[in-house]
Amino acid sequence: MKILIDADGCPVVDLTVRLAAKHGAECVILCDTAHEFNREGAQTVIVEKGADSVDFKLVNLVREGDIVVTQDYGLAAMCLARKAVPLSQNGMVYTDKNIDQLLFTRYVSKKIRNSGGRLKGPSKRKPEQDKAFEEALERLIKDISK
Repeated sequence: MKILIDADGCPVVDLTVRLAAKHGAECVILCDTAHEFNREGAQTVIVEKGADSVDFKLVNLVREGDIVVTQDYGLAAMCLARKAVPLSQNGMVYTDKNIDQLLFTRYVSKKIRNSGGRLKGPSKRKPEQDKAFEEALERLIKDISK
């Protein structure tokens, strides 16, 4: 089992690397050339800047049973197809039961933005979100390692 992090814009990179090291799990950070992440205890893969370049590289690296940390619903769907376990930065595990609704919501939001509408952005990150993520990742690591 590996833990792969879609690191561009991810607020839980350090927390994920720390938990991976605690459990002896291999950790891979993926980012493009606009961002640079070098963390002790993790391998960093840097790809050329471009639309979805990190996503495509990650999908090519992910294997069944790997954990993928991402906030991207499209990437989460591709990881589910590869039998990986995608996890949001807030601790929500993406599943076959919730991904369709999440993708549909993303589609509707994009239509609203494209027609000139505005949507409220995410609120400031709270410590409770980090705690929920940490608990969910700990649970996944333990469940997959069994």
